[in-house]
Amino acid sequence: MPFSIDLGPYNAVFAVPTALVDTHMRLAGAVQLKVLLYLLRHAGHPVQEEEMAQSLGVSAADIKDALFYWQQAGLLPSAQEDTEPASAPVAAPAEPVAPAENAPLRTEEPRLISSRPTPAAAPIKKLAPHRVEKPDGVFLANRMASSSEIAALMQETEFILGRPLSPGLSSTLLYMHDDCGLPTDVIIMLVQYAKEQGKDNTHYIESTGRAWAQEGILSHEKAEQKLRYLDESAKAWRVVERALGISHRRPTTREMQFCARWVLTWHFEEAMLREAYERCINATGKLNFTYIDRILERWQREGIRTLSQAQQEAGARTQQAPAPQAPSYDLDEFEKMSQWELMHKEK
Repeated sequence: MPFSIDLGPYNAVFAVPTALVDTHMRLAGAVQLKVLLYLLRHAGHPVQEEEMAQSLGVSAADIKDALFYWQQAGLLPSAQEDTEPASAPVAAPAEPVAPAENAPLRTEEPRLISSRPTPAAAPIKKLAPHRVEKPDGVFLANRMASSSEIAALMQETEFILGRPLSPGLSSTLLYMHDDCGLPTDVIIMLVQYAKEQGKDNTHYIESTGRAWAQEGILSHEKAEQKLRYLDESAKAWRVVERALGISHRRPTTREMQFCARWVLTWHFEEAMLREAYERCINATGKLNFTYIDRILERWQREGIRTLSQAQQEAGARTQQAPAPQAPSYDLDEFEKMSQWELMHKEK
């Protein structure tokens, strides 16, 4: 009598690498996890990219990206390892021609090799793998496994953004820490700021991290000062928007610098900003931040802080302006003389 144990769905199982759960569950995206599980389920059977795309309901481009990720992580063989590349056809060696019976045996004279080093291609040495500007998946996984600080950085960033981290963003965070020198708490503050600004994409986070590193923002205190300045600069821009009647838009870096100087450094009120704007329009016919800055800079230098002072200063400048000189001749008399001379000449 045969015996069997029914394990239900566990009758058919397949193995999963522990690295998938220990490391890549935090790093890999949904498509990447689906692709690896699909390949593990069909282990031993060749699977085409188009078949996976159709079965998983994703695009072929996403399948290729996922395969590349797992190849970089070392859980899938690379294309070169998986299939041996077809070698170029080698020409068959020519059959040796039998020499004539009495012909002397000819041997090739040895070529003289110059002892002077030539710029010919040196023997290629296989260098040890090294990290490029952004770390790959393997390096990232090892860093997270060996550093609880890096692992906490990834988890906190994922919590702030409210979504799983892409491999690109995970690599960017590690690049900012290892290469740019930003501490983990500073990176978390940067990510939080990017989230609040609605610009939590990889490009913005990376470019901002580089800028902070160049500015020397490498401590919690300096990061707080930077964020406070950015917040006050945004408020200054809103003040200038109202004063100048600018429709709501994102300012340029140069415009933000002007606004910070006018409102935060010189402490001009909206009425003064409006007065400078109107004088700019009257003089140039258009909005010109540089022209307005020159007006406000002169007011700051001369201590003009109120609208009445600015208007008095404008009146004084008008009075000091030289009046147009009257002509030294009488136009009416000149006209009469000209007419008399003309009549006399006709007679």
